[in-house]
Amino acid sequence: MKTKMYPCIWFDTQAREAAEFYCSVFTDSKILDSSPIVTNFELNGTKFMALNGGPMYQVNSSISFYVYCGQDEEINRLFGLLSEDGSVLIPLKKYAWSEKYAWVIDKYGTNWQLDIDKINSNQKIVPALLFANEKMNFIRDALNQYSSIFTNSSTLLEAPYPAGATVPDGTLLFAQFKLNGFIFNAMSSTMKHDFDFTPGISFVIECEDQEEIDHYWYKLGLEGKYEMCGWLADKYGISWQIIPAVLSELMNDPEKGERVIKSFLQMQKFDIEVLLKA
Repeated sequence: MKTKMYPCIWFDTQAREAAEFYCSVFTDSKILDSSPIVTNFELNGTKFMALNGGPMYQVNSSISFYVYCGQDEEINRLFGLLSEDGSVLIPLKKYAWSEKYAWVIDKYGTNWQLDIDKINSNQKIVPALLFANEKMNFIRDALNQYSSIFTNSSTLLEAPYPAGATVPDGTLLFAQFKLNGFIFNAMSSTMKHDFDFTPGISFVIECEDQEEIDHYWYKLGLEGKYEMCGWLADKYGISWQIIPAVLSELMNDPEKGERVIKSFLQMQKFDIEVLLKA
C-alpha cells in the first residue's frame, strides 16, 4: 500500500503565520497551499500541515521535532531563530549523547530538538514521541504495534536503558523507526511529566483508496478512540488523520467543494464514494 504521511500542528488562528515563520527559518522550505483552515508547507523538503483548529488543543512536549543539523553554523542559526520569543528547555552545549544539542520551544509553542549530528536520510526533521509516566515502558510495544499495521516498516535503532537503571529489563530509552518511508524517533522518560499526547500534533495518512482508509482506520484506532472527520487516537493516545489523497482536490473544486466539506463533517471514517458523489 502506498501512502503519504506527514505531521499536522494544531493552532488557534495562527496556522498561516506560523507556517510562514517556519519557512523563513528552515532552508529548502515553501508554502504549498493555504486556506482559512489549513496551510500545507515544506521544511527541509519534509511536508507539514498547519491547522487552524481553535483553542481546544495546544501542542506540548510529548511530541517534538528532532532536527539533524549536520553543521555547527546551522545548529547555532536555528537555535537563535527558534528560541527568539520562545523558551529554552535544554541549553545549547555538549552532552553525553551529542557533541552539540538543545531543546527549544518556539514562540508558537512547538518543540524542537536540535542536534549537530547528521542523519543518513533526506528527511532531516524527524517527529520525536516522548513516552512518559505510565507509558514510559511502551516503546517496544509501539514498535511491534506499528510494524503490524504498516507493511513497509522497519526498526532502525534501539537503545535500552543502561545496566543499573531503575526500570524493567529491556525498557527502551530511545528508538528510531520507519513507517512507509517516514522516520520517527521515540524516547522514554523516568521523570514525571504534566503532559501527554494530544491532538495538538497529529499525523496525516493520505490514502489512495477506500481499502487503505479502512485498513488504517480500524487498525490504528483499535483499543484507542475514533473521532469525527477521519481523526482517531491510537492505543497510546497519539492522534492520526486518515484521509483520502484526493480530499484537497475535492475541497478546492469550485463547483462541489462546499458540498464535499458539508458531507465529510458528518463522517467519522471517510467514505470516498460519498465524497465523489457530493
